[in-house]
Amino acid sequence: MVVDDHPIVRHGVVALLEDDARVAVVAQARTGEQAVTLFAAHRPDVTIMDLRLPGMSGVEAIRAIRAHDQSACFVVLTTYDGDEDIHQALEAGASAYVLKDSFCDEIVETVLAVHSGQRRIPEEVSRRLAERPTGGELTPRETEVLRLLAKGLSNREIGDALGVVEGTVKIHVARILAKLEVEDRTTAVITALQRGLVHF
Repeated sequence: MVVDDHPIVRHGVVALLEDDARVAVVAQARTGEQAVTLFAAHRPDVTIMDLRLPGMSGVEAIRAIRAHDQSACFVVLTTYDGDEDIHQALEAGASAYVLKDSFCDEIVETVLAVHSGQRRIPEEVSRRLAERPTGGELTPRETEVLRLLAKGLSNREIGDALGVVEGTVKIHVARILAKLEVEDRTTAVITALQRGLVHF
C-alpha cells in the first residue's frame, strides 16, 4: 500500500513499484485515516508511508495500524530528515526510513528488504539519528507550547489558547529553552523546525 497525500507523488511511487514484477500495489491512500481503513481491508505486506498527511499523521497511522497488527511492516518515504521525525517513525514501528530524493531502485529494494524482514536505514538518516540529543525530552505540554511559539504567539496568547495563566507559560518556555540548549525563543523555533519537533 502507498500512502501519500500528493497525487503526483503517490502515482509516481505506484508506477515505480508496479514496474517491478516482484511488487504489486493493492491499495493507495491519501490520509492516515484512509490508510488505517485500507490496511484492514487489504492487509498489505508492506506499507509505504509519508509522514506529513492531512489529519492523522503518518506516525499516528503507523501506531494505529500496529495496535491491531504488530506484524505490519512500514517503509517511511518522506522529505523530513529531522532527528525527531526519524526517531518518532522508528519508535512507532517503521522498518525503513527513506528520503524522497533517493534513487528509484533504492525505494524498490527497500520495500523488498523490509518484506524479507530486514531493516533499512540509509547512512545519512543514521547519522541524523545519532546526532539526536539524549535526555531532555519535551513533555506533550511543552511540545504544545513550542508549536504555538512557532506560530509567533506571545506568552499571554499561548496562555489563552491553552487555558493557563501567563506565568505557567513562562515556566514552560524556560524549560523548553533549557532542554533545547538555546537562549531565546527564535532560536528555539529554528532548532525545533530543523529537528522535526514541530512543522508548519
